[in-house]
Amino acid sequence: MKLHELTPALNSRTKAKRVGRGQGSGLGRISGRGSKGQHARNTVRPGFEGGQTTLARRLPKRGFNNIFKKQYAIVNIKDLNCFEAGSTIDEEVLFGTRLIGKKQPYGVKVLGNGELNVNLTVKAACFTESAKSKIEKAGGKAEVI
Repeated sequence: MKLHELTPALNSRTKAKRVGRGQGSGLGRISGRGSKGQHARNTVRPGFEGGQTTLARRLPKRGFNNIFKKQYAIVNIKDLNCFEAGSTIDEEVLFGTRLIGKKQPYGVKVLGNGELNVNLTVKAACFTESAKSKIEKAGGKAEVI
């Protein structure tokens, strides 16, 4: 097979609709737009309701986005049991093992859900009080970066 012999898969490419090319095509004369009226003469932008106030403007606004909110990647204590004793855990290690999905602007926050059975040195942006106490109880260290 050569490059000039390649063709697209069957029915993978649809032909352009050629409107206004005679009655026999089925799309002649009024070109599939119906007869008369605004929709036959020009297009109407999405959301336009004929001059009536649009639905988007009739509905009330709800809530707000807090621009000062700090977003952390969240990790629970119980998820850290998969690491070997004595290892150092930071954002790169957590991202590499897919315990956090995406790096957040403010780093990692460790929550105290579950129990920790291995001693680890955990480096994170912040810890809850219960998480810090459980890490230290297991013989590890909680270091704030």
